[in-house]
Amino acid sequence: MNLTRVYPNYYEKFTCIKGECRHNCCIGWEIDIDKSTAARYRKIKGDLGKRLKKNIAWGRFPHFKNCADGRCPFLNTDNLCDIIIGIGDNALCDICDRHPRFFNELPDRIEVGLGLSCEAAGRIILGESEPVRLLNAPPSTEDELINLRDNLIVILQDRSTPIEQRMDRLLKTVNCQRKISLSSLVKLLKSLEVLDNSWLQLLENYKPQDIAVFLDYMGDRAIEYEQLAVYFIYRHFAIAPSREQVSARALFAVLSVRLLMALGSMLWWQNGQFTFEDQVELARMYSAEIEYSDQNLYIILNSL
Repeated sequence: MNLTRVYPNYYEKFTCIKGECRHNCCIGWEIDIDKSTAARYRKIKGDLGKRLKKNIAWGRFPHFKNCADGRCPFLNTDNLCDIIIGIGDNALCDICDRHPRFFNELPDRIEVGLGLSCEAAGRIILGESEPVRLLNAPPSTEDELINLRDNLIVILQDRSTPIEQRMDRLLKTVNCQRKISLSSLVKLLKSLEVLDNSWLQLLENYKPQDIAVFLDYMGDRAIEYEQLAVYFIYRHFAIAPSREQVSARALFAVLSVRLLMALGSMLWWQNGQFTFEDQVELARMYSAEIEYSDQNLYIILNSL
């Protein structure tokens, strides 16, 4: 059965910025290669074929052997992919081809979106001024989680009330009783696997912030926090494996936004400003450290 593909209205705006990317997705990640692409790579001839055979670990789970500095061996000095240059875009493995997109298979649809760990995607998501709309969604569904999730998005997009109040209302809607302080969350995050020491340094410097004063400074840019909240709910809520996980995923979304608010406020007090690019970078780091680490995300969700 071909499932309907649902996506946010900003989804098709994305294009990879390639060599202009400050945080290249071909650096620092161990990239697995799907079986069909690995089989294709084995058949490549010539100098590129020799490089592929030399720079791939051909075990049970094939993956590229990163260089000592963490770069993919096929990322050239111009930060472009030699595989694409050599044999085209359609020769990429699934992970490289799909990133930063994510795919959630639900009962009557596949929901796709862009991940915040990519700076180009972050600029699109955070730069939206209008409420996000989900395109191509079936007119109705019997899935309770999808219906509840859609209602939560409506709550988050009610701009007649401040975003903090909207998030409180969201937690009440899912009957979330847990009370987790940001200090406790930061303590947990510091105990997890860390990919980038810059992220750990931010956590080490964390101090409780007066969010109200910071949001006054942000003014109309507070919409960025609405977009973040909608993003986290859209990406994580409807795939909850059980009803018991529903409130945990709602709390995860709210705590994620509140932590990013607090860290943004901290940077504002330190630097005298907090730019849009600062926001994109903060969200990128958080997403890379938490959303793109299955282990870290699992630990956080289970702690909530």
